[in-house]
Amino acid sequence: MGFMDTLAISASGMTAERLRMDVVANNLANVNTTRTPGGGPFRRQQVAFVPAGTTFAQTLSGLSGDSSSENGVVTGGVQVSGIVPDNRPFKRVYQPGHPDADPQGYVNMPNIDTVTEMVDMMGATRAYEANVAAVGAVKGMAMKALEIGRA
Repeated sequence: MGFMDTLAISASGMTAERLRMDVVANNLANVNTTRTPGGGPFRRQQVAFVPAGTTFAQTLSGLSGDSSSENGVVTGGVQVSGIVPDNRPFKRVYQPGHPDADPQGYVNMPNIDTVTEMVDMMGATRAYEANVAAVGAVKGMAMKALEIGRA
């Protein structure tokens, strides 16, 4: 595994976590959205991650100690498999004057919990920071290797 492979793996993590932060921000922005173009309230979204390079041959070559790149493609890291809706039920709130209230006065509100979203945001931030630290460590190792070459 070379320096560039390590950087590519950390970059994939930073890209995935940035998308996760975007989805969390979108969920928080729509916490009170009761009417969407598709009808009904906004449904919370989540990001689904999968390991990058998950074929059997790639996994086997990684276990045997071979390089993590196969034909120039890094087999480590993470990628986003998709943004999936959270299928938990909507919250029902009694607001008889609301334009989207049913005949009993209840409004279906989005299935978003702000505390959960804040925890997800903190997790995405910490994971992004960890990948930045890994990039910094690789950079430091590369600089030390260059210093050895000068001596």
